[in-house]
Amino acid sequence: MPEVNEDQTESLFSAPPMAEQERMIEAVLFACAEPLTLRELEARMPHGCDVAEAMVHVRRRYQGRGVHVMKIGDSYALRTAADLSYLMQKETVEVRKLSRAAIETLAIIAYHQPVTRAEIEEIRGVSVSRGTVDQLLELEWIRFGRRKMTPGRPVTFVVTEGFLDHFGLENARDLPGLKELRSAGLLESRPAFGLMPTVGDGEDEPESTEGQSELFED
Repeated sequence: MPEVNEDQTESLFSAPPMAEQERMIEAVLFACAEPLTLRELEARMPHGCDVAEAMVHVRRRYQGRGVHVMKIGDSYALRTAADLSYLMQKETVEVRKLSRAAIETLAIIAYHQPVTRAEIEEIRGVSVSRGTVDQLLELEWIRFGRRKMTPGRPVTFVVTEGFLDHFGLENARDLPGLKELRSAGLLESRPAFGLMPTVGDGEDEPESTEGQSELFED
């Protein structure tokens, strides 16, 4: 049996240099269309790699570049810089227009999650059809959350990482607040059916079920 010297033994059981770990992370993120967690990255890399530390260096190196490493929930992905998105406008995009009911339901879930179907209907003032929920589930923008500890143990709905990724958000706390929506002309001077009292700019305004926001125009 051939002898293994000390240097060879060390190379077999020690993690590669940090620079090499960074290259590995770049390669995996580039090859994967879906965001990956640190645990998923670690499973692909040699034993002993400090994936969290390597990720810090990779993200820092990509700051200000044409692509950057975006954190989406607990996952990471290579994405085009937002200010360069206009360069992609010639790509063929399949447009799937959401119904007014689906947009309203999605907004309620995003701002009030975890939320039950009954709570969605209470906020909207009308019933939520199964087709509306199924459409959002099919798009993988919402998913089932934990059941509430209330009579009947109703299931709740929450937004997914796919929703955050599509809208360029790290987490639900990055959703625009009332001031941002109004300044962009997406909201009238009053909030629509109490959609956003808990997220955003902290404005203490009464909820209203009167009128409709331009955000939900067909």
